[in-house]
This record gives sequence, structure tokens and C-alpha cells, in this order.
Amino acid sequence: MDDILGGFSMRKRAALPALAGAAILTGTLLSTPAEAAGGVTIYHVWFDSPGSDHGSNASLNAEWVQIKNTSRSAISLKGYVLKDVSNHRYTFKNIKIGAGKYIKVHTGKGTDTASNTYQNRGWYVWNNTSDTATLTKSNGSKVDTCSWTTRNPSDKYC
Repeated sequence: MDDILGGFSMRKRAALPALAGAAILTGTLLSTPAEAAGGVTIYHVWFDSPGSDHGSNASLNAEWVQIKNTSRSAISLKGYVLKDVSNHRYTFKNIKIGAGKYIKVHTGKGTDTASNTYQNRGWYVWNNTSDTATLTKSNGSKVDTCSWTTRNPSDKYC
């Protein structure tokens, strides 16, 4: 053992059993909260679309939540739910988000692509004054949240 650890100080040697135990318990030496929560996070929310809120589809689609996949593999979002404090819910269809990729969830109508999906709503979801976006798995377990208040001008990086 001394031959293997010969280059390590006593402090580093003492830490090795703890690191080995952490690796066994978690499956990794370094684990971020996003990876522990399934590899997706709420990355950016644009809650106040530019201009007046007149309800046009273009204005509705300028209100969006951007989800980021922080893992090294694609993740299926099928059945995941994105909701606000008032319980406006959007359930993801059969959508996969690639490793390290982003997808925007727009409020209005549109055609889904790999980087954009649409709630197909006729009015705004996210409150301009304050709100919280919550992302949950299909089983209801919380994945991530992002909150804002009037201190944030029109968008929030989470």
C-alpha cells in the first residue's frame, strides 16, 4: 500500500477511504445537484415578453422557459411537468433533450423541434411581478425550480 500511496501526504492518505466510500454510495466522486436530480435543470426564464401583453402568438412565444440537459447522455422528458405557482401545467410529450443541449418551452402555438416546444396556450402563463417555474418528473418528484420577482427586469438565469 505504501508503494501505491508513496507520493501522497498523510492528509491525502486519510481522505482516500472517505472518497472511496463516497464513490460507492453515490457511484461517482463528484456529483452535482443537477446530475443527482436527473440531469436537467431550469436554465433561463423569459417571463415578460417584449412590448405590451396583447396576446398575439408572437408575444406569447416570446415568453419561455429554457431547460438544460447537464448530463452526458440524452434524457427523455416524456411525462415531465412544467408548472407555475397558479398550477398552469405543461406536460412534455415524447421529447428527448440531447447531452449538453437546451430546449425552450414557449407559451404560444408552434411546431415542436429539437430545441423548441410549445404549450399551445392562448394567454400568458408566467407572471411578470413574481412567479416560480417548477419542473417535476412524471412521478411528481421535483427536479428543479426557478423563482423571480420584480427585481428581475424581464428574464432570469436560474
